Amino acid sequence: MTESPDNSSSALGRWSRRLIAAILLGGQVIVHLLSRKLNRRNTVEQMAAVGPESLLIALLTAMFVGAVFTIQVAREFINLGAGTAVGGVLAISLSRELAPVLTAVILAGRVGSAFAAEIGTMRVTEQIDALYMLRTDPIDYLVIPRVIACCLMLPILTLLSLVTGMTGGMFIAEWLYGISHNVFLNSAKNFLSVWDLCSSPIKGFVFGALIAVIGSSWGLTTTGGAKGVGQSTTTAVVTSLLAIFVVNFFLSWLMFQGPGQALGRGL
Repeated sequence: MTESPDNSSSALGRWSRRLIAAILLGGQVIVHLLSRKLNRRNTVEQMAAVGPESLLIALLTAMFVGAVFTIQVAREFINLGAGTAVGGVLAISLSRELAPVLTAVILAGRVGSAFAAEIGTMRVTEQIDALYMLRTDPIDYLVIPRVIACCLMLPILTLLSLVTGMTGGMFIAEWLYGISHNVFLNSAKNFLSVWDLCSSPIKGFVFGALIAVIGSSWGLTTTGGAKGVGQSTTTAVVTSLLAIFVVNFFLSWLMFQGPGQALGRGL
């Protein structure tokens, strides 16, 4: 049975209203960070959930992404007589795009969905109303610790993913294609600039804020009981992924304008 145009328009309208609410929540988070005391206990708990508990899956993903990328690039570069550039190309790809974006995607699915489900359940079971009765602001108690945790932990996870991805690529390059680790690492050193290494945590910081704000906002605007919690969780993840890809385009455009210098340094 197909969905009617009226239902589609209604769903789009609800999504648009919730997106506006998420943008407003982001502004409130900034104001509260500048004017309120931080809930340290909640922040530490959220940092543990976002960082250490997500570390293994993030590193495994980065290792295999680096390995697969090396397989795809090395065979072509060797045919062109540019096998010594494989490490540099992988380093640039991981630092500028693959490490921050893939790590953010993992956290959007793992952490963003958890934020939406937890806060959404609190909303439909009236625990949010109880916080107001206790004169506790849900933004201070629930949202800000999650935002801080994501903004601090995602850049760290991104850098660790970068190192792990390079390690996986280096192993494959030496094992399958005979490119020594010295050549691989020298190529990466020659291709990379300080700005390339800085771009990864900057993107991670921005993506972390997006994931936390969208997940929390979708949770706070949940209605409709258990069914509404499931819908909010799914929509929060989809919206986070969309926001990551859109914002990544603008960040890349701002960070890497003008002619590239990497090939000039590396070759």
